[in-house]
Amino acid sequence: MKTYSLDQVQDKLIGKVGTPDRDKFEYELQMDLIGKAIKHTRQERHLTQEELGQLIGVKKSQISKLENSASNVTIDTLIRVFSALKANIKFQIELQGTDC
Repeated sequence: MKTYSLDQVQDKLIGKVGTPDRDKFEYELQMDLIGKAIKHTRQERHLTQEELGQLIGVKKSQISKLENSASNVTIDTLIRVFSALKANIKFQIELQGTDC
């Protein structure tokens, strides 16, 4: 029986790193993880979705959508959410192929 590494399986099923399909998958995974982090932190702080929404000026339904998938969210909204949750925010940007 032949065995495969995780990287080989991902390349086969999702696409190689740098391809549009793989980039889309990686983006969706990151957005899902952000949503889960928001939900987990909100629950740790003993806040309801409605209470968090009131803290940042949005409706409960918007918090629910954000927790289920953070895609289509602005950086401003993320900053407001994490600030309301008293979380430290760090952004890391890597530019590839530039001589900056």
